[in-house]
Amino acid sequence: MTINSIYILNKAGTLIYQNDFGNTEKLSHNSYIRLGSTFHSLHAIASNLSPVSGSSSGIEVIETEAFKLQCFQTHTGIKFYVIADPNHQQLEELLHGVYELYTDYVLKNPFYEIEMQIRCDLFDYKLLRLLGVRE
Repeated sequence: MTINSIYILNKAGTLIYQNDFGNTEKLSHNSYIRLGSTFHSLHAIASNLSPVSGSSSGIEVIETEAFKLQCFQTHTGIKFYVIADPNHQQLEELLHGVYELYTDYVLKNPFYEIEMQIRCDLFDYKLLRLLGVRE
């Protein structure tokens, strides 16, 4: 079961982190930004489509024959989403693990500015270990 990509969006929908794993086709930087903002927009629309006001938190899972997209949104509006093999079952737990790494290695980094691009080698290293990716 493979993880293809992990994305982190800030509460405004700006892509602040993206990483591809395995033999995933690499896109241009602008394409990654477009994918992030498109997902943010769809997530916002889905949260407003609920017939009961305030009951929907947006898109949580999209399943297709080719991939599975799972999203975890924090109470502060940060969205973590992963694109993986459609048969992968542990994506929610994985996203919670990524969130823990984010809080431990990004938010506690004194050089990180909130809402800005994540550039933290220790976060990248721990993320690869969480995913079991060989360096």
